[in-house]
Amino acid sequence: MLQTEQQPQQNNQLTVQNSLSFSSHLSKEDDEVSKSALSTFRAKEEEIERKKMEVREKVQLQLGRVEEETKRLAMIREELEALADPMRKEVALVRKKIDAVNKELKPLGHTCQKKEREYKEALEAFNDKNKEKVQLITKLMEIEQLVSESERLRMNKLEELSKNIDSIH
Repeated sequence: MLQTEQQPQQNNQLTVQNSLSFSSHLSKEDDEVSKSALSTFRAKEEEIERKKMEVREKVQLQLGRVEEETKRLAMIREELEALADPMRKEVALVRKKIDAVNKELKPLGHTCQKKEREYKEALEAFNDKNKEKVQLITKLMEIEQLVSESERLRMNKLEELSKNIDSIH
């Protein structure tokens, strides 16, 4: 019985060892396949990046050429316009200056109107205060006349009283 029990155990051990060996063999193959696929993928990615850079460079070169041509065409158009009507350019320049002056005049006009309103308000306030001052001066002169009259009457009364006192003695 001992032998029969040991035999399945040995068979199990052999099977485990064989499967481990097979598994590690598969694992190594999988790693190699994986590494190969990864390096192929990286190589293709690098090639794609390189081609993208080439295309970008070509596009940049074309954009540079287009920009130069655009500038050249703009200069040609300006020359043609100048040939068509030499005074046209000068007229356009004067119009631009007129527009610029108009833009400057508008806020100045608003400021001027505001200052005129402020001036009118200040002048009105000044005139009102001046009238008030004249009225106060007139009133003061009237009061001074009344005070003078009152003092004269008091002096007369005092003199009269003084004479009365002198006559009593």
